Amino acid sequence: MSSEPAVPIEILLVEDDPGDVLITREAFAEHKVRNRLTVCADGAEALRLLRRVGRYAAAPRPDIILLDLNLPGVDGRTVLEAVHADPDLSRIPVVVLTSSTAEEDFLRSSELQVDTYIAKPVDFAGLMHVVRRIEAFHISVERSVPRP
Repeated sequence: MSSEPAVPIEILLVEDDPGDVLITREAFAEHKVRNRLTVCADGAEALRLLRRVGRYAAAPRPDIILLDLNLPGVDGRTVLEAVHADPDLSRIPVVVLTSSTAEEDFLRSSELQVDTYIAKPVDFAGLMHVVRRIEAFHISVERSVPRP
């Protein structure tokens, strides 16, 4: 049995920094994780995608959300609260990637059941560790789902 997931991992990256988007894409490519990475540059767009509003009506549900807290407009904290408050969305694992070193951000993220909290700048090795955890999580979930 192959350890590679049968279907790609649906990843939603909510990030406004093009450099961070690039390093994330490179980390997934380097680790050869089968994924579809959808990028939203702000929280409002991410919420439309998650709620399947407008052009996102047929969007696949993400298997995991990589979320920057410091976004223009609707920030990541608001997205995190919306995800946590919605019973369908709250089952999606969230990894917070942020430049914030404020203790209240860490505590609030923990209260909202964030799976992992990583402070920026994210180095490549640190991101690779997260990528491996995402892949392992996806494989374990896929194996636990009964097959027809």
